[in-house]
Amino acid sequence: MSVVAEIRELEERLRQAELGPDPRFFEEHLADDALLDGQRAKEKVVAAHQPGAGPKFSRVEMSGFEIIDHGIAAVVTCTGTYEGPQGTVTLDFMRVWLRRAGRWWIIAGTVSR
Repeated sequence: MSVVAEIRELEERLRQAELGPDPRFFEEHLADDALLDGQRAKEKVVAAHQPGAGPKFSRVEMSGFEIIDHGIAAVVTCTGTYEGPQGTVTLDFMRVWLRRAGRWWIIAGTVSR
C-alpha cells in the first residue's frame, strides 16, 4: 500500500474517531510529544474525545485533501465541517504524520478557522 493510501485510510479512521467520539484512536496515533498549534496536547485531545452523555458531533465531513508523501513522513492539509448541538463549524487542518517503529503517528498539526 502506498504512503498516500495508508494516510488516507488513517485520516478516515480519524474522522470516525471524531464522530464517535473514540479516544483510542488518538491514544494510539497521537505521539506523546506531538505539537498541536505549538503546544503538547495529547492528554487534552484524548480527554476531549471521551464519550459523554451523547455524541459530540452528528456529522463530520472532511474535504479538499492534499497528502504529500515524504517517505517516512506525510503532510496532510484538509478542511473539516463539524455539525453538532452547538451548530456547524468549518476548520482548516494541517497534520504531519511520521512512520516510527513501523507505525504512523501524528507528530504535529495546526487548525484554523
